[in-house]
Amino acid sequence: MLETSARLLKLLSLLQVRRDWTGPELADRLSVDVRTIRRDVDKLRSLGYPVTSLPGATGGYQLGAGAELPPLLLDDDEAVAVAVGLRTAANGSIAGIEETSVRALTKLEQVLPSRLRRRVQALQTHTTPLTAAGPTVDPETLTIIAAACRDHQQLRFTYASTHGEPAKRLAEPQGLVHTGRRWYLVAWDVSKEDWRTFRVDRITGHPTLAARFTPREPPAESLGEFVSRQISSNVYTYQAVLRIHAPLQVVAERTSPMSVSLEPVDDTSCLMRTGAEALDRIVFYLLYLDLDFEILEPQRLRDHVGTLITRLQKSIGAQA
Repeated sequence: MLETSARLLKLLSLLQVRRDWTGPELADRLSVDVRTIRRDVDKLRSLGYPVTSLPGATGGYQLGAGAELPPLLLDDDEAVAVAVGLRTAANGSIAGIEETSVRALTKLEQVLPSRLRRRVQALQTHTTPLTAAGPTVDPETLTIIAAACRDHQQLRFTYASTHGEPAKRLAEPQGLVHTGRRWYLVAWDVSKEDWRTFRVDRITGHPTLAARFTPREPPAESLGEFVSRQISSNVYTYQAVLRIHAPLQVVAERTSPMSVSLEPVDDTSCLMRTGAEALDRIVFYLLYLDLDFEILEPQRLRDHVGTLITRLQKSIGAQA
């Protein structure tokens, strides 16, 4: 059994990870009885943490926002600095920590007093970062989506697809994926009855929460790989599968998950899936990689490359 101080920290961590817990769930996680959980919750309240009780036969607890910032070893200025830094990182200005920043921001804003929220929003509104061009996403939209993923709540939002008018969507969010320049939401589309990938920058306004749902089996072991497959080929007119005669790590360093999906074959080769609106674009991309490759499909791409080879040979007076 954990010592009291260690158990309190573990209890606080659990309350931050999920929106609400029943007493028996917490007791099972901490290997204590429900009465001990009640006493530990009272201790957290005495330290300033706003833990509220939920109605129900088994009872429950929720960590909410209080009138004052709970003792996180941060003063007001430090809390504002952390929140602004996390919002900035969530927008992709610091590569590699975007998803972690969203998770941390979700926890912090859950307990941030309203007076500090106003300071954070004011500073964010009147600060203009000099960043590379590309679609931007409101951090509040990201935190709403992240919280819905955590709490298994449906989302209602207006979405503008690539070729269609904005439409109302109802989805069961599974998770967020950041590719370096864009955020994608992986979710079960209730009306389409299928998994879909939504670009978050195409969501108009802030999503609204709807009913709770029972989580489904994810569409892939890795949501990142699922999004990579979706955006690298499925949205294009032509899809290609190629065997690249180089280790996967070498190919990964020369490509982007927004352009290709990679699978290992052996130590010296890998499969690459990609797509484009024109066959020439795929050919140019392959030549740019400067690696040996074999076209597996489609046959139309193989025929097109054969035509290009004949044309190039003629241009230098070579015999086909």
